[in-house]
Amino acid sequence: MDAVARDRTVAVVGTGTMGQGIAQVALVAGHPVRLYDSAPGRAAEAVAALTARLDRLVEKGRLDATAREAAVGRLHAAEDPAELADAALVIEAIVEDLSVKQRLFADLEKIVGDDTVLATNTSSLSVTAIAGGLRLPGRFVGLHFFNPAPLLPLVEVVSGFATDPDVATRAYGTVKGWGKTPVRCADTPGFIVNRVARPFYAEALRVFEEGAADPATIDAALRECGGFRMGPFELTDLIGQDVNEAVTRSVWESFYQDPKFTPSLAQRRLVESGRLGRKTGRGWFSYAEGAERPEPHTAAPAEAPASIVVRGDLGPAEPLVGLFEAAGITVRRKNGAGCIELPSGGELNLADGETSFEYQKDDIVYFDLALDYEAASRIVLSTREGVEPDVLAEAVGLFQALGKQVSVIGDVPGMIVARTVAMLADLAADAVDRGVATAEDVDTAMRLGVNYPAGPLEWAGKVGHARVRELLDAMHERCPSGRYAPSLATARRAFVEDARDGEDAR
Repeated sequence: MDAVARDRTVAVVGTGTMGQGIAQVALVAGHPVRLYDSAPGRAAEAVAALTARLDRLVEKGRLDATAREAAVGRLHAAEDPAELADAALVIEAIVEDLSVKQRLFADLEKIVGDDTVLATNTSSLSVTAIAGGLRLPGRFVGLHFFNPAPLLPLVEVVSGFATDPDVATRAYGTVKGWGKTPVRCADTPGFIVNRVARPFYAEALRVFEEGAADPATIDAALRECGGFRMGPFELTDLIGQDVNEAVTRSVWESFYQDPKFTPSLAQRRLVESGRLGRKTGRGWFSYAEGAERPEPHTAAPAEAPASIVVRGDLGPAEPLVGLFEAAGITVRRKNGAGCIELPSGGELNLADGETSFEYQKDDIVYFDLALDYEAASRIVLSTREGVEPDVLAEAVGLFQALGKQVSVIGDVPGMIVARTVAMLADLAADAVDRGVATAEDVDTAMRLGVNYPAGPLEWAGKVGHARVRELLDAMHERCPSGRYAPSLATARRAFVEDARDGEDAR
């Protein structure tokens, strides 16, 4: 059996936003659905709210009236857990408390049949631990939906240590039949998305804590240069600073305080101050009526150089050469280690994990990685204090000639986009090699679960795993806490890539 039959009942325990959303998905797919909540009257209220949702779908033309009537006829409130006895699948969406969930499933196991699939929608707790006390832990699985469940396609299908593979397959087939995009995942802290996504927030916070840039500029860099839909500061304000910080802390503690997942002191202070984001009216930004959002730092107009020299291959920044030529800038190619020489004698380098202050001369400027240099509307530069003014002006003018806005940040290794992408790719590769999920499922989860413009491993393949390793090696040398030490997974991929490139060069 690859999926729960459409004529079998799906029960949802917990009638909050997520519980109602999951119930709606199962209901619209054609199942009889029973809603249960331990608070008296809540299940009936949820049925009324779901009925109103279906009415709105009819009004918007997304559901026909006949289907609405049939769905309402299949939807029932359960006032007693015993009413869930005939359910083929029970999905829990209650408070994130391990002991509470364990008690719930121990009670459910006494009610439902031995062939009933029991599932938790937990986003942060161990699926294995929740099932630990069950008589039949093999029929227990994680089904982590993303909010809002009716709209977001991703579902992480999480196998606990004791989950029967056939049960995981049945759960996978069921949610796929509901029109979702399921990915398989082993029971690991954070599963796929909340594990791999930590650097998106953590590196932005680190750049801020290092005094290199303000939140508005960091957000703009990741949106307009990196191609991410939202910046990490505005996104955590939307999620809730307390919620985001709690997930980060949970993953960090679950991995025995691995430095790769270290929480941010700046975010902790924000939570302690009660500035939790949109829900409190203030987080990193103010949401008070009439409040103006801070603008990112943008450099003043500067004159572009008439010509430049490009030494060697610019790697992932090679598309810039054609853009410079199209903008009327004369480009001369010479052999070299991959950099752009300016008429003033300045040198532009793609972010590599090093810093400009390490050089003996005052003419080094770094530029950040972009997802797509042609589509990017902003380019980020970084340099040491005291850089020659004409060097910085030429660098700014060069990118402004391409129609880009330019932000200049402090001299930090890896800049913003490059270090974020490298860390995301490293954690993704590590998850794959540890058997958490396949590379395809990791990339799918990150694209659909958090709207990344590309999967981390897909992006690393374009940038080059060897370049990712070199950037992390350089950052580890400058911050030897272990946070930036490349994983064996990244080292393996870089080794294979180096060996392949060596063969091609023969």
